[in-house]
Amino acid sequence: MLFSEFAQYLEKLEATSSRLSLIEILSDLFKKTPASEIEKIVYLIQGRIAPFFTPIEIGMAEKSVAASLANVYGSRKEDVIKLYQKLGDMGLASYELARNSKFETRNSKLDVGDVFEILTQIAKTSGEGTVEKRQKLLSELLGRVDAVSAKHLVRVPLGNTRLGIGDPTILDALATAKLGDKSQRKLLEAAYNRTSDLGLIAKTLWEKGLKGVQKLEVRVGSPIRSELCERLPNAEKVIEKMREVDVQYKYDGFRVQIHKDGDKVRMFSRNLEEMTHMFPELISATLSQVKAKTVILDTEALAYNPASEEFLPFQETTKRRRKHGIEEAAARLPLKAFVFDILYKDGKQLLDEPLTKRIEILKNTVKADGVLIPSENHTVKDPKALQLLLDDSISKGLEGLVVKRLESPYEAGGRNFNWVKLKRHSDGELTDTIDCVILGYITGRGKRVEFGAGALLVGVYDKDKDEFVSISRIGTGLTDEEWREIHKRADKIKVSHKPARVNSTIEPSVWIEPKIVIEVLADEITRSPLHTAGKTEKELGFALRFPRLVSFRNDKKAEEATSVDEIKRLFEIQYKKK
Repeated sequence: MLFSEFAQYLEKLEATSSRLSLIEILSDLFKKTPASEIEKIVYLIQGRIAPFFTPIEIGMAEKSVAASLANVYGSRKEDVIKLYQKLGDMGLASYELARNSKFETRNSKLDVGDVFEILTQIAKTSGEGTVEKRQKLLSELLGRVDAVSAKHLVRVPLGNTRLGIGDPTILDALATAKLGDKSQRKLLEAAYNRTSDLGLIAKTLWEKGLKGVQKLEVRVGSPIRSELCERLPNAEKVIEKMREVDVQYKYDGFRVQIHKDGDKVRMFSRNLEEMTHMFPELISATLSQVKAKTVILDTEALAYNPASEEFLPFQETTKRRRKHGIEEAAARLPLKAFVFDILYKDGKQLLDEPLTKRIEILKNTVKADGVLIPSENHTVKDPKALQLLLDDSISKGLEGLVVKRLESPYEAGGRNFNWVKLKRHSDGELTDTIDCVILGYITGRGKRVEFGAGALLVGVYDKDKDEFVSISRIGTGLTDEEWREIHKRADKIKVSHKPARVNSTIEPSVWIEPKIVIEVLADEITRSPLHTAGKTEKELGFALRFPRLVSFRNDKKAEEATSVDEIKRLFEIQYKKK
């Protein structure tokens, strides 16, 4: 497929504000894509040249891209930056420059594979003069494409496609294009949850059909999408619903998935980001404590104070997420990781094994008394015993408990009642936090004019519809510096119209792509005619009363924000008590 034809599809995708239209446009694109290019096209739609967990980033800064544009279009770098600042999007700046140059009517014969190869070459460029070499390669590529292609092309090195397309939407479109409709999307999704690689799913579907996709298994080095917890209000409800359960303490740290392949160790966050270089002590511990050639472990890593033998709050642990000064940070804030599940060992995937068997295998795999700590397990069937464990957890300064069905498999990417979190405040007022996604911002007034944003429009995730629905406006709880940070981050992903996967009747001053997750505390959940979370023909939507920002959740993807189903349950719990 010619890259210019692909760019026209990207143009249509960017312009639509309907998720159904996104699926229709993508499906049409996929139908015209040969097996040799389907993997590349899926990655490019994601703004990537590889799956998210592969440590290959083009990673060009805005100034470097501006230099490439100036070089190819005969402008000055300073003028390109001014145009970019005026338009707020390097893609639009590129389009304007190309449209007013000799390249405007260029009939490019470059196909998707050609462009993908050069982008990969840019990403792999290293050593002395890397910045200049990358700028030259990008300039040469831009000089061979038309204005619309240039617009979408420059967004890839910057990591911002501005398409707002989620994984479920791509899976729906793949199923529609190859299988006729969306009815078998779940089968594709199950394979994706095991492999975390949409390009691989697409290529396998094109080459080997649905049966080939279903045969895709867990691979060491490719993260498995994390299983997540549901909520229940108290110990009685947990035992009533789940009967006999396994109970573990809930630690407030980083979810870290550890992959060991011989003497090579890699680690991934819950949102598929590679974190290996950040945690050298976990690498050493894995090599010394794990008795297996190949293994995948699910863990929670926390900062630890050796002097007081205390685990530190999440805010301290987050300081270990960094690209520089890693050795100093490791010395100042060493980590320990509680290992609570094993998903793969010595060539065998363990996802379908019952929890009881996985725990047994885990205890025979990880040696205790080290940086890796096998989680303590308790089998409980009495609500009073469960409450005592919850009280003990709280007395230790922990978040609460994670309760699991004894015979449950590990459901990659799943959130259901096989795993339930039980916290101190689950049966009280709304003192448990909610993870919201920023959908846009309302321009500030008075003092806040200088920050560019005066209130945030935030939403939660409706997983059934794969859309983000509004639940609140937030104007408190942020420091001046946080307002500036919000403005800076939001403006890099602002869009000209409501994103296709956003459902909101409130119109902010500026819409942004739903990517930034924040932790929010509110007094209670109420019903409101203004918001769309949980709204039906018969019922008003949900809203948060007196919301305030607690922290940024950089470890979460937008789709991992609190779901509408969770909001409904919290609302019911809250009012049953009242």
